Amino acid sequence: MSHPTLARVLRLLSLLQARRFWPGHELAERLGTSERTLRRDIDQLRELGYRVTAERGYHGGYSLEAGANLPPLLLDDDELVVLAVGLRTVAARAVEHTDETALSALAKLEQLLPARLRRRVSALQSHTLPVGPGPSSSTAPEMIARLALASRDSERVRFGYTQATGTRTTCFVEPHCLISAEQGWYLVARDPHEESWEAFRVNRIDSYVATGERFSPHELDTRCATEIANAAAARFARRHVGLLRIHAPLETLRSRFGAWVQDARAESSTTTLLPISADNLPELVFGIAWIPEDYPYEILESPELAAFARSLGSRLLHAASRHER
Repeated sequence: MSHPTLARVLRLLSLLQARRFWPGHELAERLGTSERTLRRDIDQLRELGYRVTAERGYHGGYSLEAGANLPPLLLDDDELVVLAVGLRTVAARAVEHTDETALSALAKLEQLLPARLRRRVSALQSHTLPVGPGPSSSTAPEMIARLALASRDSERVRFGYTQATGTRTTCFVEPHCLISAEQGWYLVARDPHEESWEAFRVNRIDSYVATGERFSPHELDTRCATEIANAAAARFARRHVGLLRIHAPLETLRSRFGAWVQDARAESSTTTLLPISADNLPELVFGIAWIPEDYPYEILESPELAAFARSLGSRLLHAASRHER
């Protein structure tokens, strides 16, 4: 085949793989050729081992069917990256009877990957931690790849972010890694101004900018990173929110409770404001119960939470008073 014909036939193969059925006139239009030339190109694919079936008539067209043997496949960039990451994961976990096959397939694939795609694959593999049991929520693979690259290359990034409360902010952070929690992908990053760790739900990130500024990575083990991501996931999964004032400095609470006071902010040198959340009011109150006795606190919001706490408190006092009689 001449070079123009080969290029057109490869383009035809890519289109047939992308859709289950193509009307003949539409396929010819996409290729910029006549239906007669299209038929010749279809014959070329058949000679190469591809089973292309044809339906005649005004509404006729073509479809690519499964055959006895698997012919070569054409994959786009995102598909190649996902395939390579999947093979790396299987090989790394040494799943019985599959690790050697995965390594063999991976070696063949990466030998042909362009440098730009190999870089994306390496970043995704080394800076993502799929710890959650369930599937991640829908997220653009390009955004995940960009964040993984920034994490690997220790590059500060800036982006718009919509919080669980619906408030939109602009964030400037030092990305550390990506973690797949039950509620979706989360970027674990360090705020260089607050010198604190945070987790950001990737599908709520927009207006992404890689600043080109490098930073010296800070140590954070996998367990702590996972805890930060899980705490963020819990906030997004809950419907009821409240606000506490805890009579203790912010740094004291962070050093003792870590990621579970991630959203806390200093009100003064001796008091801290802590947002809390849960699926229902009883769970919200039970969540408050973990606060140790040496940390006095007040319920500032919401009125429903305060009312439920008073009601529950009265019931508990009444129940306990039986033992004083």
